[in-house]
Amino acid sequence: MNLHVAHDLLACPHCGQALTPLERRWVCPSGHSFDVARQGYLNLSNGPEPANADTVEMLDARTRVQSAGVFDFVSRGLDEVVPLTGVQTVLEVGAGTGHYLARLVEDRPPARGLALDVSRTAARRAAKAHHRVASVVADVWRGLPLLDDTIDVLLCIFAPRNPVEFARVLRPDGRVIVVTPAPEHLRELRQAYGLLGLEDEKHDRLLARLGEHLAHERTLGLRVSTALPADVLADLVRMGPNAHHAPRLPDADQQVQLAVQLTVFRLR
Repeated sequence: MNLHVAHDLLACPHCGQALTPLERRWVCPSGHSFDVARQGYLNLSNGPEPANADTVEMLDARTRVQSAGVFDFVSRGLDEVVPLTGVQTVLEVGAGTGHYLARLVEDRPPARGLALDVSRTAARRAAKAHHRVASVVADVWRGLPLLDDTIDVLLCIFAPRNPVEFARVLRPDGRVIVVTPAPEHLRELRQAYGLLGLEDEKHDRLLARLGEHLAHERTLGLRVSTALPADVLADLVRMGPNAHHAPRLPDADQQVQLAVQLTVFRLR
């Protein structure tokens, strides 16, 4: 079980005190107790799973897309901004399968990772992502079940953002890395199949919202154009929010643009 790598990071979602592992449960000084799931994750969500949490089908599609290397360009971008040495703790919110987190941790021993997701199905996957990655169920909107000043690198890749909590858990010299889709991301699929649209001013809104608590350091534009087979294109639709809207799926090979913005923040 990998939860031991988070032994000095987690906080009780009820009272905020440090959690201590005891056999198959974690407890705080006030007596709140949380059982470890048999699949190896810890549920600290402090509420029901939302209706839009990732499903088995969405995570299966995401695993196939990531295994095919479609988003390797994002991992290369992360490698460009995360140093190979000096990183001790990496948190990924909305971690899904833990794919990006596992790759970062693997290349930066002895760094340890913490994968947070509101989906229990995702937490089960992330618990197997890497032997130095702990998996926890948590809802970023309800607060992060972490102690203050514990995280060197916080990843938020196509995931919800809580800038107040991000700033609270970040170490003084830490960095928050947010990856968001650029306006041209999957434009061909969105136009051809009526998928959910993207805000043209999404990046400006990101800077304004996080800028109240974090300082913008730099932004990288990451883009590739590639021809993908119909089954991978269909998985690209199935793996994200479009899956909740019963979209029409691609049925032919197509050239598509993959474009994201990788934005780095630090504490003010």
